[in-house]
Amino acid sequence: MQPSSLDELIEALRCLPGVGPKSAQRMAYHLLQRDQRGAARLAGALGHALDVLQHCERCNTFSETEVCQRCANPRRDPALLCIVEMPADLAMIEQTQSYNGLYYVLMGRLSPLDGIGPRELKLDKLIARAADGVVQEVILATNFTNEGEATAHTVASLLAPRGLRISRLSRGVPVGGELEHTDTGTIAQALVERRTV
Repeated sequence: MQPSSLDELIEALRCLPGVGPKSAQRMAYHLLQRDQRGAARLAGALGHALDVLQHCERCNTFSETEVCQRCANPRRDPALLCIVEMPADLAMIEQTQSYNGLYYVLMGRLSPLDGIGPRELKLDKLIARAADGVVQEVILATNFTNEGEATAHTVASLLAPRGLRISRLSRGVPVGGELEHTDTGTIAQALVERRTV
């Protein structure tokens, strides 16, 4: 027996991260019963995005053009290259309004258990980008997870022989945070990475 259109929709919604069978079912019923206009808009926007988006040839993020607007902006510092795991990480750094260099988006992180190695992340493309003769400093802004740390270590070891300055985001007590409510690992890292005032 072939699954119904409703079953197909519920199963399709399950591809979203954190969406299990019950959540997918609720979303499907909501879209069909209470927000058909929103459902049509979602379907149209998703179809359009799949048709027009590609990877920027310089930074690897999603773009409607071969080179994204950020990479084409002459006011950005081409000597700085910040490496992030995902486009959402790039967006978070941009929201700080404290970085004016360029980016490279890995579109993932090394995870041997999931079959994601240097080839899947296309690290050869990253090396070519970082060693273009213009980049002077690479900032490793991968997440502070085991996979993110392994990714940062691997990228650093691949780029170190190319004479680039390589830095890593520091870790520590969050702004506005209180020591009493901060985990011991974060406090320990903040002590190790302390700076002179």
